[in-house]
Amino acid sequence: MTLHIQFLLTAIFIAGVSSTTAAEPARKPNIVFILADDIGYGDLGSHGAKLVKTPNIDRLAREGCRFTDAHSPASTCTPTRRAFLTGTYSWRQQPGSSIAPGDAPLSIPPGTATVASLLKQTGYKTGVVGKWHLGLGGENGPDWNADLKPGPLEIGFDYAFLMPATGDRVPCVYVENHRVVGLDPKDPIQVSYKYKVGSEPTGRENPELLKLKHTHGHDMTIVNGVGRIGWMTGGKTARWVDENMADTYARKAIGFIEQNQREPFFLYLATHGIHVPRVPHPRFKGTSQCGTRGDTIHELDDTVGQVLAALDRLKLADNTLVIFTSDNGGVWDDGYEDMGAKEHPMNGGLRGTKGTLFEGGHRVPFLARWPNWIKAGSESGALIAHLDMSATFAAIAGAKIPADACRDSFNLLPALLGEKNATGRPHFVAHTGGTQGPLTLRAGPWKFIEAGRTGYGKAVKNPPKTPAAPQLYNLAEDLSEANNLAGQQPDKLKEMQSLLAKLREQGRSRP
Repeated sequence: MTLHIQFLLTAIFIAGVSSTTAAEPARKPNIVFILADDIGYGDLGSHGAKLVKTPNIDRLAREGCRFTDAHSPASTCTPTRRAFLTGTYSWRQQPGSSIAPGDAPLSIPPGTATVASLLKQTGYKTGVVGKWHLGLGGENGPDWNADLKPGPLEIGFDYAFLMPATGDRVPCVYVENHRVVGLDPKDPIQVSYKYKVGSEPTGRENPELLKLKHTHGHDMTIVNGVGRIGWMTGGKTARWVDENMADTYARKAIGFIEQNQREPFFLYLATHGIHVPRVPHPRFKGTSQCGTRGDTIHELDDTVGQVLAALDRLKLADNTLVIFTSDNGGVWDDGYEDMGAKEHPMNGGLRGTKGTLFEGGHRVPFLARWPNWIKAGSESGALIAHLDMSATFAAIAGAKIPADACRDSFNLLPALLGEKNATGRPHFVAHTGGTQGPLTLRAGPWKFIEAGRTGYGKAVKNPPKTPAAPQLYNLAEDLSEANNLAGQQPDKLKEMQSLLAKLREQGRSRP
């Protein structure tokens, strides 16, 4: 650790940030981590987008730092979220390593060190608002009509307001702390991902609803199990047509900030936007040049704007680290080819999409603002990843990480603060889902992709009938991953294969 960083931490711990006056108590900085869903590298104005407008998110870039080599730990949702919270690659453990169904048990065992628990032990109030998708309940899964334990409150959060999974995975309900919001005991919720529950038709049986669901620009209605996966009953609490969801999350996030403004707080705001089904509020419909997907990006930007405005109003902005990023790259869905794919490259020209091992699957926007500490309008090419937030936030708060915890999290505070020669983490491993791989490894400018299927579903057009051969790219010269050098650079290929094997075998990468 450099002398500058040591001095900075001493300043934070002893005197508070420079905005603190003599009449105010010294305090550690607040931390707001905003994780969007399916936002690609090219979806923001700060990253070159022209057909959508993101002035509030762009403000973070203008007033903070734009990281150009930031990565989600996976190119899919659940494993990214789990790795972010635990500081350990999800491919090291089976639970939570793949996309979870809506009725999954909690994939993070209580007692696991998480970003939230580390900050909580140093006096932070911790809250999570938005999409959870990490499971609830014990090994048999949740009982939706009782206390949903264990959950976020058992792994370090003081407050939780969330959707269990996504709007296309039942049950589509809100959960506050341990209970389903508005639960009617006379109308119990039943959920099954294996068998039909009840007798009402679902999207699998009703052709018109199924057609509606897959129509570009649709408004999706989920009633008694009209969802992509799973069967459900439970009338009033199960009905899900919520164009106010983004505003609801913004209101709950701001409420948490207001209630904890006099002490340091950590807010994890996980938006549902812009995951399908996309049902933007009417005030955003038709506002972009990219159809419903673009309109939902506008709604997401508004959510960020509401949170930033609250920090300004409460005079907390100068003492708050705000980070905006995404859980994976943009996804090829919902009629994207008809929505300006050429004019609006959602992943900024990177190869691949959500669900692939190519850069478009896991290189994501990452904007950080911390007035007085992060230089406004700066840019960093340091290699960073979401799972580094455990060690980085712990360094800011003065939290001690247990030796066996956060096994792949690196303290990136020097890179965050723009320290000279701060290169970020030494290497990075990503996956699509599961524990077996294939995996992809970054080390310096080199990227190695193991032999095997590089993606799933629509993410890969015309997938090969046989597993792909190993791939090797020099991203410094070939960011689009067009020229596979595996055959031309056998020594480098062997070196990368050996490093990946070592990282797999040793069970950790954090020193």
